[in-house]
Amino acid sequence: MAEEQKNQKKPKAPKKVALKVSAVRSVSAKDNAADKKSMGQVRKTVIFLGFVAVAYALYLVFSGQVDEFVTSLAGVDMAWIVAGVICFLFYYVFGILAYVLSVAADPECPVGIRDLMSVEASGVFFMRLTPNSAGAPPAQIFRLTRAGMSAGAASALNFTRTIIYETGEGVFAAIMLIFCGSYFYETFGDVTLIGLFLFGFKVVQVAGFIALCLLPRPVMAVGNWALRFANRRKWLKDDKFEKYYGVVNTQVMEFSSAFKQAAKNVPEMLATMGVTLLQLGCMYALPYFVLRSFGEPADFMVCLASGSMLELLVNAVPLPGGAGGAEVGFAYLFKGMYGVHLTAGFVIWRAIEYLLPVIIAAPCMGLRSTSGESINRRAHRAWKRIRRFVSGKGSGKKTAARGGVTVKPSKTGKKVVVVDAAPSKKKAGGEADVQARIAAGKAAAAAKKKAAEKDAAKK
Repeated sequence: MAEEQKNQKKPKAPKKVALKVSAVRSVSAKDNAADKKSMGQVRKTVIFLGFVAVAYALYLVFSGQVDEFVTSLAGVDMAWIVAGVICFLFYYVFGILAYVLSVAADPECPVGIRDLMSVEASGVFFMRLTPNSAGAPPAQIFRLTRAGMSAGAASALNFTRTIIYETGEGVFAAIMLIFCGSYFYETFGDVTLIGLFLFGFKVVQVAGFIALCLLPRPVMAVGNWALRFANRRKWLKDDKFEKYYGVVNTQVMEFSSAFKQAAKNVPEMLATMGVTLLQLGCMYALPYFVLRSFGEPADFMVCLASGSMLELLVNAVPLPGGAGGAEVGFAYLFKGMYGVHLTAGFVIWRAIEYLLPVIIAAPCMGLRSTSGESINRRAHRAWKRIRRFVSGKGSGKKTAARGGVTVKPSKTGKKVVVVDAAPSKKKAGGEADVQARIAAGKAAAAAKKKAAEKDAAKK
C-alpha cells in the first residue's frame, strides 16, 4: 500500500495567475477626438513654423545682418543664458502649483501631482503650437478625464484656471503700467496708445469671462439669439449651429457653477492668483537675462514691463506662437536696449521662451499618477507627520501593555475569570489592538467553558 501511495502521482498545484490592475481610467470618445484634433493642428503648425524660420534666415542674409548676428552670438555670456533657462523652468513649476491649489481642497479628487504635470505640460505645448492657443483646453481636459475626473468637472476646472490666468495677465499689465507708464510715454510717445489698447482688450476679455461665470442666464440668452440670427442668414451651418447651441445651453451653466464654487474659497483663489503672477513674472523677465548675457546694462522693472506688453501683443495675433507679432513687438520694444544685438537677442529669447518649452513639455505630457489617492489626503498625512516630528511624539519606541486572562479564587471558593486587557492605544492601522482583544476574548471564553464543565462534573 505504501509503495502504491508513493507511485501515485501527486496532484499538480494550480498555476498562480499574476493579477494586473490597469491604471487606465475611462476617457470619453469626445475628449479623445479633441486631443487627436489638437495633435493634427500641431503638425500643421510645425510646417508653418518651418517656413517662418526659412523666411527669417533669408531676411538675415539679404539685409546684411549675418555678420552682426554671428558676432553677437559669439560674445554671449552663457551663465546669464542658463539663469534665464532656470527662470523659465519656474514658469512650469508655478503652473503646476497653481493647479495643485485648485484641487487641493477636494479630498475625493483623483488627480495626482504627475497628472497635473501632464496637464500643465499640455497647456505649454499646445499654447505655442496651435493658432490662438485653441488646442490647449481640449488637450488639458483630455488628461484630466484620463486621470479620473468627470468631463464636466475637468472642463470646469480648466475653465476656472484659464480665467485666473487671463485675469493675472491683465493684473500684471496694470501693475507694470502704474510703475512704468511714464517710461513708455517718454520712450514711445503716442504709440503708447497701442499698449493701452492691448491692455483694454485684455480687460474686455476678462470681463467677458467673469460675466460668463456670474451671469450665466443673460449670457445664454444673448448666445442663443446670436446663434439663431447667424443660422437664419446662413452664416452658420446647421451642424455647427447644433454644436454651439448645445455648448451654450449646457456648458455655460456648468462653468458658472464651478467658478462660483471655487470663488467661495477666497484664500485659495488669492493664493492661486499670487502663484499665477509669479508664473507670468518668470516669463516676462526673460528679456532681462538675454540682455545681460550680451554685457549690456538692464533695468529689471523696465524689462519686466516690456515683456508684459510684448506678451499682450503676441496673444492678440491669431497665429501659432504669435508669429509676426513677436518679431515686430520685440524689435520695437527692445531696439533701444539691445542695439546691435537685437537680432541675436531675439533668436535667443525666442529659443528660450518658445522652442525650449515645447521640447521639455513633449515628454512630460505622458506622465501619469498611479496611486489614485487625492492630493488633499496626501497633504494632510504629510502635515501630521511634520507636526509629530516637530513635537517629538514620533521619536522613541512605544511599548504597549499586554492583555491577558487571570483566574482568581473568590471568597465563596468559585473561580472568577478576570480579563486584563491592555489600554487601547491606536497604532498604525490598529492591528495590534484588534489582535490583542481577539486573543483575550478567546482565552476568556475557554476559561469560562472549563469552569462550566467542572461545575457540571461536580453536580
